[in-house]
Amino acid sequence: MTIATRSGTHLAVLVALGSTHLLNDMMQSLIPASYPILKEAYALDFVQIGMITLTFQVAGAMLQPVVGMVTDRRPAPYSPVVGMMFTLSGLVSLAYAHGYAMILFSVASIGIGSSIFHPEATRTARYAAGGRQGLAQGIFQVGGQAGGALGPVFAALIVVPWGQPSLAWFAVTALMAMMLLLWIGSKQSQLSAEFTAMRARRRATVEPVTHAPLTIGIGLVVLTFLMFTKNTYNESFRSFYTFYLIERFDLSIPASQLMLFVFLLAAAVGVLIGGIVGDRIGRYRIIWISVLGPLPLTLILPYVDLFWTGVLTIAINLIMASAFASILIYAMDLLPNRIGLIGGLFYGLNFGLGGIAAALLGVLADSYGVETVYRICSFLPLAGLLAWFLPRIDEEGGG
Repeated sequence: MTIATRSGTHLAVLVALGSTHLLNDMMQSLIPASYPILKEAYALDFVQIGMITLTFQVAGAMLQPVVGMVTDRRPAPYSPVVGMMFTLSGLVSLAYAHGYAMILFSVASIGIGSSIFHPEATRTARYAAGGRQGLAQGIFQVGGQAGGALGPVFAALIVVPWGQPSLAWFAVTALMAMMLLLWIGSKQSQLSAEFTAMRARRRATVEPVTHAPLTIGIGLVVLTFLMFTKNTYNESFRSFYTFYLIERFDLSIPASQLMLFVFLLAAAVGVLIGGIVGDRIGRYRIIWISVLGPLPLTLILPYVDLFWTGVLTIAINLIMASAFASILIYAMDLLPNRIGLIGGLFYGLNFGLGGIAAALLGVLADSYGVETVYRICSFLPLAGLLAWFLPRIDEEGGG
């Protein structure tokens, strides 16, 4: 049995999904958190650092929409377990990599694991949500964001003092995630039946909305561009924030990684708040607030001292991260019968676009310095003005 609220929300399943997302993204986040160690050990430049991120995230991006389309036609509740096996093997391979090519192969394996994990896990979160889609996606995503925040902490406490081989110790977290995913998979048929029945009841009282192809096309294009600019700014922190703090404020590697943890933890809080508030005031408003709201703070950031750098980065990520649940649900409302495709597409975009951004930022950092990268990126929230072109669809709320 699972714990379901009066709105049909299965909290036990959602918490378990959030926990597996935490473990999955924690293992992923060990990659950028280990960059200072890898850079020193293999004499890498910023372009090579950016290429590691590009390889990891493009590997994660390419398969996700394909996996989503396949599972839309034939749901595969245990496919996330297979994805976790790829992540486990990639993590162990990275721990014992002895060259740049092996590093690229290892991170590609971890990326493939994520590409298999996300589409079906997103579908399960949708099924388990009942009438609270924002809360469900918020819980699922807060797990991922919290896991991403823990990577720098574990890197500072374990990987830095014990070295690259200590990455293999985290294989036990992959095994933990696999056990949880096996339990979640066993609940899929029940959740699917309840979700189908809920939608049938809704169709009996409310005529279903079918959006015109032009509306769907405009919506997806605008959401994709907003995701790209958002991820570009985020990648400037995930891949280069530690180097920025070390170069500008002369921080140690552990201290810079702990500040990265605080930055990423703010994202975890932001996605949960954004999901909950989105259920109340609508996805459209949340997207506006989150993509354009940080602009004054990002413009100030490159010119402040260490204390205000910490304060502003928390505020920026808190606001910016609140968009993702609303973007995802907005896209699902555009294509309600393609949950796996939307999950794969937008998590894939999260990987692929972030990887492209990291590679471009690496070139800029090598050519003009890390501080210049942050001055350029400070203008990216201006792209939030494109939210004006988002179609004002009737939101389904809990559907």
